Amino acid sequence: MTVPPFAVTHSQIVWSCRWYSVRQDVLRLADGSTAEYNTVQKGPAVFIVPITAAGEVVLIRSYRHPVGEWCWEVPAGAIQAGQTAEQAAVAELREEVGGTAESWQYFGRYFSANGFCDEAFHVYLATGVQLGQPEHEPLEIIEIHPTPILHALHMAQTGQITDGMSALALLLTLGSGGAGEQRSRGAEETERLRD
Repeated sequence: MTVPPFAVTHSQIVWSCRWYSVRQDVLRLADGSTAEYNTVQKGPAVFIVPITAAGEVVLIRSYRHPVGEWCWEVPAGAIQAGQTAEQAAVAELREEVGGTAESWQYFGRYFSANGFCDEAFHVYLATGVQLGQPEHEPLEIIEIHPTPILHALHMAQTGQITDGMSALALLLTLGSGGAGEQRSRGAEETERLRD
């Protein structure tokens, strides 16, 4: 582990709500001066790329009040106390799209906004997904859209998916060299043989 280039001399929570808090640190810099740094503290999350038995990606379209826009995304949510990342992924898939999966593959841990927030998110690929009845919270305004893999990748590559973490999850799991590349080619081959 690397040694931080400054020391924290004082730290306090200056604001908090159910979902996150703001921590204010006073830092002593290398030259002896001090500086104030505010960090949004937010628990870890999971992002799931669900692939149905038919070979489609389950995208969701959510209304996001902070930006005032409908946004294309993949299912995601917070890891609750006592949950592992995989347990949270299973729960979020069920809650957001009513989904269950035959298998899960882990693609790593990333930071969402490390300049001001400590939130880390874990990316999973879920395959053999069957859709059922979702369990949305009142503020979750969500449409469910099974989408061909290549079209979903095109959406991520061309900025139609504006949620950066969702775009990263899609490109990681399904992009060139990713686990989904062979599935995409397999789906294309199946369609060719049907014609």
